[in-house]
Amino acid sequence: MDFVKVKIVNISDMDLPQYETDGSAGMDLRANLEEDIVLKPLERALVPTGLSIELPKGYEAQVRPRSGLSIKKGITLVNAVGTIDSDYRGEIRVPLINLSNETFTVSKGDRIAQMIIAKYSKVTWIDCDDLDETDRGCGGFGSTGV
Repeated sequence: MDFVKVKIVNISDMDLPQYETDGSAGMDLRANLEEDIVLKPLERALVPTGLSIELPKGYEAQVRPRSGLSIKKGITLVNAVGTIDSDYRGEIRVPLINLSNETFTVSKGDRIAQMIIAKYSKVTWIDCDDLDETDRGCGGFGSTGV
């Protein structure tokens, strides 16, 4: 397992994000709030974490919904999956949305999203007139079954 060194500034009074299990790919992000945020159905809010990071070039931080919040409470991210680029130095803020029919309260320290650090590649486009054939071809959404 490779570990990438990432600088982090934490202005909250909470611990740094950490992996909850040996097999975890993501680290939980927590709400850094002075007051609770109440999300009514279909309401959105940008929730601060108190964290800023300096990623090495060639890496991104992916901010994803927490599966438990999504399925149990209907809370997800407006832009799931969100990307934090290596040249961004501002505070990580999480754009939550309440897709349920019930009000949801976000309190200080709540685990609101997960963050995964991932390596990426940049591409050079090759402009052409056709693409190699495959068995799937142009089959899109649902073309390989349910």
